[in-house]
Amino acid sequence: MADPTASGPAAHDTRFSLPSIDDPASTEVGVILMGLDADRLLAGVGLARLADDPALVTLAVDQARHGALDRLGPDALVEAGRDRWRAVRPAIEAGLAVTAAGSLRLEWAQTTERVTTAVPGLGPASAAYLTACWLRRADVDRLAVRRPEPEGAVPDVLSEVLAD
Repeated sequence: MADPTASGPAAHDTRFSLPSIDDPASTEVGVILMGLDADRLLAGVGLARLADDPALVTLAVDQARHGALDRLGPDALVEAGRDRWRAVRPAIEAGLAVTAAGSLRLEWAQTTERVTTAVPGLGPASAAYLTACWLRRADVDRLAVRRPEPEGAVPDVLSEVLAD
């Protein structure tokens, strides 16, 4: 690794990479969203249909997770996100093919185009959260197919055995 205190052309410190000044703000929003857990992404998908500003959606999801919203809990948001993800995922999968970009920001831009073409009429938050879900689809799909048992519920083992 280059010495950050050295000078000259070989001294470029690549540990930190700032975004291009030409990248749209939505790309940086995407880089941030990519770091969220799958449940927060699904909650954002669920909430984005109500308030379509990525920053406000992210704040509201965090407020819901911490119990600060009286009528809207995180489980309800995740469930709404699951339903929405299941509804639009087939269209996104059938959409434009995206080649491996080699750069997160370029891949974000290409995948956003794929999502917005496959699901027309999306607002900025819906497009951002669905793009993040597509890029993280392995994690999101695992959570989207699993429905958690209500707290304190006993699984109905008999019906599972009879179904086999």
